[in-house]
Amino acid sequence: GVDLADGSCAHPTIPGRVSPLLPANHVTMAKGTGLVHTAPAHGMEDYSVASHHQLPTDCLVDEGGFFTEAAGPELQKKNVLEEGNEAVIQMLRAAGSLLKEEKYVHSYPYDWRTKKPMIIRASKQWFVNTANLKAAAQEVLKRVKVIPTSAVNRMLEMLDRRTFWCISRQRCWGVP
Repeated sequence: GVDLADGSCAHPTIPGRVSPLLPANHVTMAKGTGLVHTAPAHGMEDYSVASHHQLPTDCLVDEGGFFTEAAGPELQKKNVLEEGNEAVIQMLRAAGSLLKEEKYVHSYPYDWRTKKPMIIRASKQWFVNTANLKAAAQEVLKRVKVIPTSAVNRMLEMLDRRTFWCISRQRCWGVP
């Protein structure tokens, strides 16, 4: 990995796009090859690496799990887990970039309601002034009747430790 750090490679499916080779603490020989792709819009570790290196977090997958226009005309509107996967393999094969192909059962997280795999993807958020929100939340919490009362201090401390705040309604049933 050290020998490849600060290098770059051609993107395998987007002509003309160059991707940097970056070190990442979460990539170890025990977890795989030590050289992996980074998808900043599709996982916390990848997002952290991209943020550290000031890379864009382009998301090439829409809310329905289909490739967007930004993924290119060969992939646009194809389902990522179905025909999109096969299309990527065919693109790599045609470019002479496919070194090996084998079946692998990926451990996707599953939605407990639909029992279908979930794709982690970045989505637009709106953030509020943390200092104002934190103070307001703590004041409101002091007026809430909490059972057991000993939990109030723990909740106030948790609110105080929060570094980022995001009001999110990404799921149709909301978030706690």
